[in-house]
Amino acid sequence: MPRHRKEVAANVAAQLHATERAIDEALTAAAGFVGFMPVARLDARLSAVVGQEALDRAMEALARLTEARRAMVEAHNALAEVHGQIGLGPVNFGGLGEKPPYNPQLRIVETTAA
Repeated sequence: MPRHRKEVAANVAAQLHATERAIDEALTAAAGFVGFMPVARLDARLSAVVGQEALDRAMEALARLTEARRAMVEAHNALAEVHGQIGLGPVNFGGLGEKPPYNPQLRIVETTAA
């Protein structure tokens, strides 16, 4: 595998993770906004009919962000297949915390029982 291809794959992975994070941050912000809207209405002592259209549109945006997140997860899975197709082995650091940068020096090793 040419070194250039590994570098390109690492850049794709970095962009993918940045995009996933941006979508999650947007989803978090939108969910907070949707949750705040009824609180603001109650605090202003307004009728329940006030702002319903705005709440509906905000909920629609939240649903679309969820769809965008689902699509990025599918893209992530598709890129995992491409990773194997171009001759790079599997790379996975689990789902907790920040993932370290791609390191082409890491290799799968056989386990042996003592």
